[in-house]
Amino acid sequence: MPTTYQGGCRCGAVRYQVTGEPLKVGLCHCTDCRRETGSTFLYYADWPVDRFSVTGTYATFEGRSFCPQCGAPLFHLDETGAEIVLGSLDQVPAAFVPTREGWIKRREPWLTPVKGAGQFEQDPPHAA
Repeated sequence: MPTTYQGGCRCGAVRYQVTGEPLKVGLCHCTDCRRETGSTFLYYADWPVDRFSVTGTYATFEGRSFCPQCGAPLFHLDETGAEIVLGSLDQVPAAFVPTREGWIKRREPWLTPVKGAGQFEQDPPHAA
């Protein structure tokens, strides 16, 4: 039986779950991801959209979904995939190790590259 991972926002109004292991796990240092998280990078993982479900009402701005009550960033959805903001998972620490790191030209100089992860100056290739 596949593993199910659950998560949600700070106030509990939005809950989601994903089933099975992610297709990819990464960090992104781009300006949009930094602003979305209020941190120096976004820690994310992608699942096929058919292995994602959500309850509650969420809002979306430019493809990035969040709780309209508490403002917590949650996921990015499109017709094929669900990119989960891994900081919103219930399971902490998450067992997912990044295999790719994007927008490293914007990575803070005091952060070290993730060992073994692909390093990309801007967006990683879609399949990477």
